[in-house]
Amino acid sequence: MSGGPGDPALEPVDPDVDLRVPGQRAETAGHRLWQVLAVISAGGAAGATARYGAERLWPAADGAFPWTTFLVNVVGCGLIGVLMVLVAEGGWSVHPLLRPFLGVGVLGGFTTFSTYTLDFLRLVRHGEAPAALGYAAVTLGGAMAAVWLTATLTRRLVGPVAGQRAAP
Repeated sequence: MSGGPGDPALEPVDPDVDLRVPGQRAETAGHRLWQVLAVISAGGAAGATARYGAERLWPAADGAFPWTTFLVNVVGCGLIGVLMVLVAEGGWSVHPLLRPFLGVGVLGGFTTFSTYTLDFLRLVRHGEAPAALGYAAVTLGGAMAAVWLTATLTRRLVGPVAGQRAAP
């Protein structure tokens, strides 16, 4: 019978397993692996579709600053900051497949390093090297700032997570 404390089916799935640690290998065994891959695939399809929709609604002209990709990456990273506080820091009891579905799947599919790179190269190809370098810098800075800001605000809104001290 399952469902009680210590039931591995109820343990959160951490996609960052260390296969050298025997206790962590269970996450990659049998049907559990296929469940994780299925929710990541479904989430990735949803996230990539949302990004594609945003790029279709607000396309950037060749040689213009790629605002849509920039905003998608910054907003996606901000949402990752919220998710990691709520799910990964341990205070919220959620379905074990929520983190891989939302974090790796939806938000991983929504944010894009490949389009970011192509946009950078397009700017360079159109003789906009300063804009390309600016785009590279503000995207990385904006993404990191978004994660930090949303994680900080989420911690303040939800209070200290169980077992952790409140940040000063």
